[in-house]
Amino acid sequence: MSKSVWLGGLAFRTVFIAILIAITARVSSPELEHIWSLWETPSDLVRVALGAVVCGWLFVHVFILPKDADGYRTWLYLGLIILPMAALCAVVIW
Repeated sequence: MSKSVWLGGLAFRTVFIAILIAITARVSSPELEHIWSLWETPSDLVRVALGAVVCGWLFVHVFILPKDADGYRTWLYLGLIILPMAALCAVVIW
């Protein structure tokens, strides 16, 4: 595996997971401005807790790297397609 395929696959994968973390954090944030309002509505509390778990799970997966060269190659080719769509989705949601 060449260094450019490894670096490109790693970069696309890391940026994609970071965008997913940002989208998840934004969607799971409480509707009211301050965090203490979570105790007033149970649905906000569940949404924030579930969002925190998903963000933590995604953050852990940033450090679990693909084990073979095909994984990096897949992320390189797939990243060219899904990274612009993920960025567009993040901009629209924000």
